[in-house]
Amino acid sequence: MAAKTHKVTLVPGDGIGPEVTTAVVKIVEAAGAATGAAFDWHTFDAGADAFAKTGEYIPKALYNSIEQNRVALKGPVTTPIGGGFASINVTLRKKFDLFANFRPIKNLPGLKTNYPGVDLIIFRENTEDLYAGLEVMVVPGVAQSLKIITEKGSTRIAKAAFDYAKKHGRKKIHSIHKANIMKLTDGLFLDCARKVATGFPEVEYKEHIVDNTCMQLVMNPYQYDILLTENLYGDILSDLCSAFVGGLGLVPGANLGAECAIFEAVHGSAPDIAGKDLANPTALLQSAVLMLHHLDEPATAERIQAGIEAVYAEGKTLTKDVGGTSGTKAFADAVIAAMESAA
Repeated sequence: MAAKTHKVTLVPGDGIGPEVTTAVVKIVEAAGAATGAAFDWHTFDAGADAFAKTGEYIPKALYNSIEQNRVALKGPVTTPIGGGFASINVTLRKKFDLFANFRPIKNLPGLKTNYPGVDLIIFRENTEDLYAGLEVMVVPGVAQSLKIITEKGSTRIAKAAFDYAKKHGRKKIHSIHKANIMKLTDGLFLDCARKVATGFPEVEYKEHIVDNTCMQLVMNPYQYDILLTENLYGDILSDLCSAFVGGLGLVPGANLGAECAIFEAVHGSAPDIAGKDLANPTALLQSAVLMLHHLDEPATAERIQAGIEAVYAEGKTLTKDVGGTSGTKAFADAVIAAMESAA
């Protein structure tokens, strides 16, 4: 059959990024060859590597590519702490108005954790809140950061969460907030969520204060289905929840807007193990699965997911971070072999 070709902007990133990206591309192309999907990868650097080559942390050509292709797959890019250039992730989200950060948290078969059977989703507002980056030094020794919450931003992330719940049969949404203290900003977020909730009577709507949510998650994550959050709370809770299923090396992420989407692993660039064939590509690979669903390639997505789950269930070709002894390349080859054996 004639393959359908998708143009995808690819940002390998730095640290372990190029290694996990190479592995993921290999698996995606192998799956696509079997299902009639082909990919035209447009590859660009970002961050310090891009600056060294082009004098820009995000080259104009990368912006143009994402705008034209409308979909990107991005490996981890190092963000300097307390100085240096602005976060590449945050900059791209704001540039393309990728207002919804979508992170499913679900256990993989065969991988033992303290919380088996977790299946929850985080819908995080992705462009506002303290991450708007509006910081000023008021006077020497006093810095200020502005928390920005808008009716538009709050309403559209709530609508995205409820639409997803209705489409996929999810039964419950919790809005996460600190409106007992931040009565105007978090209060506005809750007001918008409540209004949206009235249009979805089939979805149970609840609210939890963010600090209580952290305790409740550790005590009993099974009480949650979808968490609807502002930007900062969602970032923190996403990392907390990743521990339920084995850590950040496993959890996928999607940044969704009306025009474009960027899919990325949520972990860092791990420069200490870069170039050693030790990195786990699962997070970026499962992000690619989300990307394939977005591209309306469900057969390719499901083929890869089945391959991932088969490798984890067998447990013989896993990377060190999840108790195995295999490397990045061997894991990728095992996923491909599992896909082929299931055909």
